[in-house]
Amino acid sequence: MSIDTPLSLFGLSTTPLELVSFLLALITVWLNIRQNHWAWLFAILSSLLYAAVFTDARLYGDAGLQFVFVAVSVWGWYQWLRGGEQHRPLQVSYLERDGWAWALAGWLAGFAFLSWFLHRYTDTDVPHMDAFLTVGSLVGQFLLSRKKIENWLVWILVDVLYVGLYLYKHLALTAMLYGLFVVMAAAGWRRWRRAEKQGRDPVPA
Repeated sequence: MSIDTPLSLFGLSTTPLELVSFLLALITVWLNIRQNHWAWLFAILSSLLYAAVFTDARLYGDAGLQFVFVAVSVWGWYQWLRGGEQHRPLQVSYLERDGWAWALAGWLAGFAFLSWFLHRYTDTDVPHMDAFLTVGSLVGQFLLSRKKIENWLVWILVDVLYVGLYLYKHLALTAMLYGLFVVMAAAGWRRWRRAEKQGRDPVPA
């Protein structure tokens, strides 16, 4: 059986490649919630595999995004370990008002450009949604890399919309994954807010 052989899992149509990507992504978010820096290793592996999944589904924005995620994950890994004051581990913090303005402006500008690019130069049938969620994911990943608590709010919005997109693309298992991501992002939001209030990292369970 090859990595792209169709198979049925609990009534859902998937492939071994999508299944492995699914499991790695779940581990990544679980470790992110716990502020465990090894999350970035699993993020790199998951991104590389999902690049192949999304290319097959003609979600080229999402496919290209995975390679950006790999680069951002390397940077994020360093930030979590050495991005704080005096090169100490980074602590969770809130995004300032100027940071929100830059994040929203970057999201809008990136959406306009990528939407045009995908519509003009690819055969995707969802250029605008693909572009909006691709750029939104970059915003969320950047905020996550800097341990900004608001990253979880961005992910909640993006992941809810991704569920609909992946159902439309018949990626049922990945749609389920992003539904779980919504729940996990809400948990991350609560946990990181508590950690910031206490002025320390969460105590491992």
